[in-house]
Amino acid sequence: MVEHEAPQELRYTRDHAWVMLEDDGTLTVGLTYYAQTVMGEMVFVETPAIEAILSVGDPCGVVESVKDGIDIYAPVNGSVTDSNPNLKDEPDMVNSDPYGDGWIYKMEPEDEGDIEELLDADEYAAFLAGLEDIENDPYAD
Repeated sequence: MVEHEAPQELRYTRDHAWVMLEDDGTLTVGLTYYAQTVMGEMVFVETPAIEAILSVGDPCGVVESVKDGIDIYAPVNGSVTDSNPNLKDEPDMVNSDPYGDGWIYKMEPEDEGDIEELLDADEYAAFLAGLEDIENDPYAD
């Protein structure tokens, strides 16, 4: 069982991304504490291209750890406004500070209300509890 943190102010996806609504209406997206813990030390992060137009569920980046590599998926429709330049040289920031300096990219949502469709912290915690009972979690060994 992996211990996990799920800050209450964030929203979450079932593919283990966190999403923060910023004051200016943009979204910051990163990989959850759970995902980075299960995956292990990050060795490479490919962020989406700035100005890329994304649809919910689109693969838009890649994270690779010493154990595995996985795609990052768009949590909502919108366009990429920024990516974390520090991850090129320090991909392990995703491990050391997943909800802070380890953010992956920022985007402008097509509809700010779409964030309400994502899981809240309690729903994400319940989702993770369910994963412990099944064998098909893509992040598990």
